[in-house]
Order: sequence, then C-alpha cells, then structure tokens
Amino acid sequence: MTATKSVIFSALVLALAATAGQASAKGCIKGAVVGGVAGHYAGHHAVAGAVAGCVVGRHMANKQAEAAAAAKQANPGSATGKPN
Repeated sequence: MTATKSVIFSALVLALAATAGQASAKGCIKGAVVGGVAGHYAGHHAVAGAVAGCVVGRHMANKQAEAAAAAKQANPGSATGKPN
C-alpha cells in the first residue's frame, strides 16, 4: 500500500507541476513536497500535507515578493547597484 501511495503522490506532484504556470507555482511545489513528506510521517496524511504545504508556500512566496517590491520602491538605486 505504501508504494501505491508514493506513486500516487508523485503523480500528483508532477501533475501539479505540469498544470501550474511558473508565476502561480512559485512556492507551491516546494511547499507541497515538504508538506507531503511531513504529512506522511505525521499520520499518513501526505495529500493533506501537500495541499497545506502548497498553500503555505504560496503565502510565503507572495509575502517575500511584496517585501522585495517594497524594498525596491523605498530605495530604487540599491537594486541596480548604483549609488543614490
């Protein structure tokens, strides 16, 4: 049964990677893999862990992108390496 779950989880991750665009997948794939592994070891809930990991990964990626955009807007010269 464990081998079947591993195959299904791998297929799910590959399908998710194939269907998601690059911008919308930012953080999701990594989070899904980590969440899936954690869910598996925390009571055989790999799919639920993958979904939760994807959501958390997307949230963290969006948060990081917003922080980078705010930093760039606050100090635009530092992003190009030019002095102000």
